[in-house]
Formats: sequence, structure tokens, C-alpha cells
Amino acid sequence: MSQDEPATDSVRTLVPVPPEQRPRRRRRTARVLLIDDRDRLLLFHDTDPGLSDVHWWITPGGGLDPGESDTAAAVRELFEETGVVVGEDELVGPVMERRVVHGYSDVVVDQEDVFFACWVPAFEISDAGHTPEERALMTGHHWWTRAELTRTTDVVWPAEVLDLWADADARRGSGTARPPIDGGYVEESTVPAQ
Repeated sequence: MSQDEPATDSVRTLVPVPPEQRPRRRRRTARVLLIDDRDRLLLFHDTDPGLSDVHWWITPGGGLDPGESDTAAAVRELFEETGVVVGEDELVGPVMERRVVHGYSDVVVDQEDVFFACWVPAFEISDAGHTPEERALMTGHHWWTRAELTRTTDVVWPAEVLDLWADADARRGSGTARPPIDGGYVEESTVPAQ
């Protein structure tokens, strides 16, 4: 959405599914640490549609389309979610790979995440490419400084985003290819996955 603060009235409400009856979905995602020339990181304010009082912040990105490479998906997702156009050659990384399980009130998503970093001039976010689901769940955005991320008590996924940002900075300046950080297996859930 084209706003800096989360909206409170635009989140659709679903009836939660009993935890043991939630369908399981698998997917691979490409996510991006998008950093502007003011040294700020873009995060979207996200929510669980069945739990209107639960919120967190996430990096731009999403699932790969069939036959799509990680980098092509990252570039496409950036355009759809922000309106910014970048080339695959502008991505640094991958900076981290991990397996994550998200337990939401209506579904459990088991996914493989690959994270890239990209630096861009500051710009105004466009939500013109958001899907109806993104419009319902991503209720705002904010360009975060490192100091803000250090101080916030809000939930940010992935939790190690500041470490990833520092690693991305080091990769950008080194010119040397390094393997991605192994983020291991984590759970980021509003309703436990098990």
C-alpha cells in the first residue's frame, strides 16, 4: 500500500481453521533486502487475516512461478510489490537460504526462502501490482533505518534481518562470491504449525 503507517480497517477477516485441519502448502520464495540510497531497508507490514490483532514486518518477495529462476522471481516480485524495476544483475547474493514454516490461522506454509539484496535510489512505493490477497494482508510499508530496527519491539521476519543487511553490505563491497548464510530451519507463526 502507498502509506508509511499500517492501516487498521483494510484487513479482511477470515474464520480461523482449527489448527489440526489447516491445509499445508509448500513453495519456494525469493525475497529481497531492498535498500535505498538513504541507507534504509523496505519492509511491508503484514497480518494474519484470521487474527486481526497480530502483525509483523517482512521483506518484499514471494513465490516462484513454474520454471522461474530465483533471480527472475526476485526481480518480478520487486516490480509487483513496489513498482521498482531492477535487473537480475543488480541483485547481490543469495545472502541467505533457509527453510521456514509459517503457521497461520487458515493454512500452514512450508517454504524454502532464498534472500537477495539490492540497492536502489529512494522512490515512492506503488501497490499497483499487488494481488487482492496482498492488498488484504500487506497493510502498509516503511523504509527502516538500522537504528529503528534495533529499537523496535515489533516482530520482524526474518529476525536476523540486521545481520543479513550487514552481510549484504560486506558482500556488495567485496567483489568476492561467498556462499549464502545457512539460515537453517525456523518457524515464524501466528498459530504454531504443529
